[in-house]
Amino acid sequence: MGNHEPLDETLGALPEGPAGTPLKPFLLAFPGPLRDQLVEAVLTGAKVSTTGLLAEYEAEDEELPPVGERSALIDSDGREVAVLEVTEVRVLRLGDVGLQHAIDEGEGHSSVAEWRAAHERFWHGDEMREALGDPGFTVDDDTMVVAERFRVVERLAPAA
Repeated sequence: MGNHEPLDETLGALPEGPAGTPLKPFLLAFPGPLRDQLVEAVLTGAKVSTTGLLAEYEAEDEELPPVGERSALIDSDGREVAVLEVTEVRVLRLGDVGLQHAIDEGEGHSSVAEWRAAHERFWHGDEMREALGDPGFTVDDDTMVVAERFRVVERLAPAA
């Protein structure tokens, strides 16, 4: 599920990027069981892609990540658990997301329909609608999404 939910969590010092600047946080879903599941899937290598709504970027006035950008994967406790590198970014219609992308999200979906149903439940949830500032937000085939691929560059040691 998308990684561009509002950053309303308190984060510690993030690992450093170029020129000693902190890495941007890479957030999957909202803190809780779903985020925990997705972070674990990234750390085991099952999850190498994610899908967010273009509307999330627009609502946060955020630019799409460039290929090569590194960020810190954040768990539900606000800890940095890995450094990720973006390897591909595509903007496409939700109706054009293919099976390989759905499988690569590492959530166990065996069809695009399964993948889409799970994402629609998330995107139509109260937390997402609140984050977008639109209580009636819904998606359809023409909704624009951001499909990202990434790789784990470094696993970070848990804080003592």
